[in-house]
Amino acid sequence: MRSLRWAVALLCLGVAPALAQAGPDAALLERGRYLGEVVAACGACHDRFGPGLRPIPGMALAGGRVFEERGFRAVAPNITQDRETGIGAWTDAQIAAAIREGRRPDGSLIGPPMPVESYRGISDRDLAALVAWLRTVPPVRHAVPDRSTYAFPLVAHGGPVATVPEPPANDPVERGRYIAVNLAHCMDCHSAQLGEGRADPNGRGARGLVIEGPWGAVQAANISPHPTEGIGRWTDAQILAAITGGVSANGRPLAPPMAARGPVWARMEPADLRAILAYLRSLPPQER
Repeated sequence: MRSLRWAVALLCLGVAPALAQAGPDAALLERGRYLGEVVAACGACHDRFGPGLRPIPGMALAGGRVFEERGFRAVAPNITQDRETGIGAWTDAQIAAAIREGRRPDGSLIGPPMPVESYRGISDRDLAALVAWLRTVPPVRHAVPDRSTYAFPLVAHGGPVATVPEPPANDPVERGRYIAVNLAHCMDCHSAQLGEGRADPNGRGARGLVIEGPWGAVQAANISPHPTEGIGRWTDAQILAAITGGVSANGRPLAPPMAARGPVWARMEPADLRAILAYLRSLPPQER
């Protein structure tokens, strides 16, 4: 019965029939946990935080973090399985639509900093894996008032996503693009900005988003292969140390939020890190 239920759920998410027949096996669930806890680092926004942005034990993904940026103030929602204050009453298809299309069950749109444009490229299988993982998140009763406000109108980034295939496993650059752009959404920050919380796809790697917080205002660095403005002269080891250790090529600690991402991304699979490196090396040098 459990396999049948998940087969139907996966079909509703647009996953290929062969995968749906397999059901949410241990590998799919582990993939979802890896993506949610490590690569996409959902807790970086959706955990409940105390002083010094330290996660509060027992409040994982319970929401409440406030983001005040130029043009908007957003409050991260509770995405635990609590049926009243979280997403426990949502269907699998509704959770999938929120992730990949930025649309709540009531039809309202989800605004920045939720990286909807990036998440639209998440493959069907990885989307199913994320939904399967979210279903295992313990419910936390924590009401988060929706007090998000935007100085610009929220617009849908396209219609429903029909299907997204897996990136080719034998192409490290394309695999790295998928991880850095779609899953880890690095380029939402490390790209030239179009405004209204949108990154310029033609300016990937350029000096980008200005991120404000208790640390002040920090602009995302140029991570293109430009020899002076970017990381073109960094060694592979130095780039990986920045990603997984939060330190610059000269040993200087990176500013938040990168400083907090290091311990999380240090758990990333070596093959994924190598793919990200290959993708970053392939970017056109950006002077900005």
